[in-house]
Amino acid sequence: MTAPLTPPHQPQPNDPWQDPPSGSHAVPGGEKSEASGRRAELRQGAVIAVLLTVSGVVLGLLWLLLAPRVPLVSDETAVFLKNSEGEQAIGADGTFVLLALAFGLVSAAAVFLFRRRGGIPLVVGLALGGLLGSLLAWGIGTWFGPTSDVVAHAKEVGKGVTFDAPLELHAVGAAVLAWPIAAMIVHLGLTALFGPRDPEPEWGVPHGEPSPSPSAPPASGSGTAFGPGPVGPEPEPEDGKAPGQWPERS
Repeated sequence: MTAPLTPPHQPQPNDPWQDPPSGSHAVPGGEKSEASGRRAELRQGAVIAVLLTVSGVVLGLLWLLLAPRVPLVSDETAVFLKNSEGEQAIGADGTFVLLALAFGLVSAAAVFLFRRRGGIPLVVGLALGGLLGSLLAWGIGTWFGPTSDVVAHAKEVGKGVTFDAPLELHAVGAAVLAWPIAAMIVHLGLTALFGPRDPEPEWGVPHGEPSPSPSAPPASGSGTAFGPGPVGPEPEPEDGKAPGQWPERS
């Protein structure tokens, strides 16, 4: 009879239920990679916000060129609308909103193609950049458009001469928020439809249990379900009979 190779007070080296050593801790490389990934997303969100804010210059110039003008006329005592039933004032707001919606669609598609996985910093940069770009476009349109000093302009052009009213936004809230809202909705839809999917969990064999093998042949020789029987010499036959032969009845 031989002594066991492993002392009884020490755990088996291949025991799957063995507790990890007390000094175990997470690998620091994983935390560093996560922190670097967060910093990269923050930088990308900041870059997107800056680019969209700068693109507000293009929106302002397009609004200045495409928005309908409101004609005014003066009789040297007051300034009147040349066409009191005109809808040019509403058309200026509508032009700005349509352009802002188009910019929101294009910017959301560009950001999605740039990074398909999305992320909170990118969405925040998209919304913030659209808001700042709309404000910048509003300022450019009103600054470079017709002068806001209507009385001085009327005196300058003279009596009965038609001139343009200042370019203004009457529904400021809806016009300024059109770009960021459209960008977030489009980006959310693209991410839901074409974004990467998380892998489904695989239900495998629990840790520490052997995988079943129904096709494995049974063990040869004598033994039980828990393992083969003891190996040793076969017992001698009784009464000179062959092994495995029952004795004859008398």
